[in-house]
Amino acid sequence: MAKNKFQDGPGPSQRQLRVGELIRRTLSEVLMRGDIHDPDLNRYSVTVGEVRTSPDLKIATAYVLPLGGKGQDEIVGLLARNQGELRRIIGQKLALKFAPELRFRLDETFDKMDEARRLFEKDDVRRDTED
Repeated sequence: MAKNKFQDGPGPSQRQLRVGELIRRTLSEVLMRGDIHDPDLNRYSVTVGEVRTSPDLKIATAYVLPLGGKGQDEIVGLLARNQGELRRIIGQKLALKFAPELRFRLDETFDKMDEARRLFEKDDVRRDTED
C-alpha cells in the first residue's frame, strides 16, 4: 500500500514552515489594514492562526477565525470570494516564484483548548493528575 506523503511524512520542512509563517503574517497584515476591496470582509477582524503549505508550496491553507467568534459561518466564504486578490497581494509582497493557491478553513484550536481546560477543571480529572 502506498503511503500518502502529506500525512505519513516526517512533517513540514523548514522551508514550508518559513513560507507558511510569511504568508500568515502577510494575510494578517492585509486583513487588519482592510486592503481588500470588499466591505463585507472588512467588517470583520480576522485572526490568522496558522498557514500550512503543501510540500511544493503551491497550496497554502490558512486557518482563520473572526475575532470574538461571531461570523464563523460567513468568514470562510468571504475569504474564498476574495482569494484571487489575496493571492495577488501575497505574490507581490513575498516575491515567491509562484503565488500559492489559497484555501481557508476555520481554526478550531481555540475550541479544543477550551475543551481541554474544561476537562482539567473537573474534580475527578484534577485528582488523577495531582502527585
